[in-house]
Amino acid sequence: MAATGVSAPLPSPSEEAFAVIPSRSGRTVANRLLIGALALLIPATAGCEAGLNAPTLEFHPASAGANAIVNGIKINNVFVLSAPSGSSVPAGSSAGVFLALFNGGTSDDQLVGASAPGSAASVQITGGPVSLPVQSAVNLTGPHPEVVLNGLTRPLSGGQAVRVILSFQHAGAVTLDVPVEPQSYSFSTFSAPPNAAAGASATATP
Repeated sequence: MAATGVSAPLPSPSEEAFAVIPSRSGRTVANRLLIGALALLIPATAGCEAGLNAPTLEFHPASAGANAIVNGIKINNVFVLSAPSGSSVPAGSSAGVFLALFNGGTSDDQLVGASAPGSAASVQITGGPVSLPVQSAVNLTGPHPEVVLNGLTRPLSGGQAVRVILSFQHAGAVTLDVPVEPQSYSFSTFSAPPNAAAGASATATP
């Protein structure tokens, strides 16, 4: 019996494939265009960073100086302040030490002394022993130094390190290799010890 209706012809396999390919191709092209745009954006952003005022070209001091924990006493961000960039604090002079302390122990303590063998004849805690009540912080972070290296036995300039020994009444002694930071940029407002010029003026670093 002859068919009474007319049906649309089914697409051939090749026609079906042809109908699908443009959709996939369109998505692929769009994805490639998006990736290409992002690739162009990244160098442009990097170019902005590479300008004369780019943060990457500015001096960034270390996020932290020397750190240690001794018997519940946390010692944070210890550094020695030198002369401005390009200069050094000469031998015979003085340099400030800056640090923060936190007593996380179960009893009160005191910072009773310090030394810097190989770098200074003596270390002075200007206000005398530093009391550290339990669960309390004490900031000797400046801008005026309260711990001072006196009688430097060698010139100090930014980028060097000084071995410092801190002594606590109960927690005992701890030795740290402390970075030396120049009195520039973020530390330009920090003060040198009052007697820093007693030995000699700052000299240019060779």
